[in-house]
Amino acid sequence: MGPPRRPPLRGPGLLLPPVLVLVLVLPWLGGARAQDTCMPPERLQYAELEERFNTMKSFPVGTTVSYVCRPGYMGIPGKSPSRTCGEDLQWSPVEQFCTERKCKHPGELKHGFINVTDLTFGSKATLSCAAGFRLIGIDEISCVIKDKGVGWNRELPLCEIIPCEPPPNIANGRYTEADNYVYQTSVTYTCNNVPKGMDPFSLIGPATLVCTYNAQLNGIWSEPPPECRVVKCDNPEVKNGRKSSGFGPLYRYRDSVVFECDPGYFMIGPNTITCGENNTWSSPTPTCEKITEHVCGAPKITHGVVIPGKSAYEEGESVQIKCNVHCAFPDGTKEMTATCQGQNAWSSLQDCACETAGSGFTPVINYGRVIDGQKSSYFVGDFITIECYAGYTLHGEARIQYIGENLWHPGVPTCQLSAYITAIICVIVAIVVLLAAFWVYKKFFSQNGSYTVDESCKETCILKTNVPAEMEETAQMN
Repeated sequence: MGPPRRPPLRGPGLLLPPVLVLVLVLPWLGGARAQDTCMPPERLQYAELEERFNTMKSFPVGTTVSYVCRPGYMGIPGKSPSRTCGEDLQWSPVEQFCTERKCKHPGELKHGFINVTDLTFGSKATLSCAAGFRLIGIDEISCVIKDKGVGWNRELPLCEIIPCEPPPNIANGRYTEADNYVYQTSVTYTCNNVPKGMDPFSLIGPATLVCTYNAQLNGIWSEPPPECRVVKCDNPEVKNGRKSSGFGPLYRYRDSVVFECDPGYFMIGPNTITCGENNTWSSPTPTCEKITEHVCGAPKITHGVVIPGKSAYEEGESVQIKCNVHCAFPDGTKEMTATCQGQNAWSSLQDCACETAGSGFTPVINYGRVIDGQKSSYFVGDFITIECYAGYTLHGEARIQYIGENLWHPGVPTCQLSAYITAIICVIVAIVVLLAAFWVYKKFFSQNGSYTVDESCKETCILKTNVPAEMEETAQMN
């Protein structure tokens, strides 16, 4: 039998078993290590860790990592792209050190508009065309990463003036031709002449068509084309009445006749009739009824309407008279009441007077044009939009409003040569002046400083330049 095993020694000053020591120490070591290490830096939208830090698993206190700005971003001057693990186990500093790069302004879209709210990386610009033009290409561009920087992802599109198909041909007529038919091009139709003795053609419908466009930005003509037809209306007659204008045995399209009743009669129906396109008068021929003691004919009101409208009214019956738009009675009111007094007489009957609200022409814009709202005549409240030709700058508001009496608010703008073009012209003029001065110098001065003397004065003139002193003295003695 071997020697008996001795129990482990216990007591003060004695070493503990190694396994027990290891069990007690390891948790403390792990805790100390965890307390001295930062978590990996959070991912930044605008920057990323340099490649050498991507493989690191542990970041002890005092560790400094560096970033590089992501594509589309650039460093902010004065801001460090580094962060350090602090004793509080937080990364500092936390302020942003990269900012979005900016694209250059897209420029100008001829005959169009560019809506740019921001130029930074990721922003968008929307594109649209002026009235009468349509976009050829996309209507939106984006600021994206491009050529190690940023730039717009597409070229600017084009604004094409909207074209129309050639206007329709019509029988027995023709239209004024143009080189091309585009937005605001107008054509005028006329009917063919006929041999003497034959009935002439009448133009039925609008004489002028204008190239415009629909909701799909396709070119269309403003109205259907007119027709050329022979139109004749019968000679109208009114019993107990007569023609006051429009005399003649034959009546063509749009010829008018005005009637009046004989004394003692009043008229029922309109006093004016017009020859229509279907060889008939615009309304039935009026009649003239005998005036009686208790009856009134319909009151005749210029620029107004009668309510209720009838051909005859009983004595004591009242009507309401309303003036048309932009019209009023002499006292400024727009409505009044009139009463039949018998014998075709009305009380308080007045005509409406109207103001001229239109302007007969579009304002003249030198080196510019009206691109929206142009009409042959304008009324108060109408707007037009003006743009200048290339190379000219608009001085004033582009959109102005008609305020009456051929006046516009805030005033018709002007188109003046842009500063850039003016500078180029000044440079060209300066170059021309310098070249002219140099030519004059070369013409009248030789390279050695001698004057060029005309042949006619060679015998009487003395050249002092480059003449020996002795010859000069001799000349003075003589």
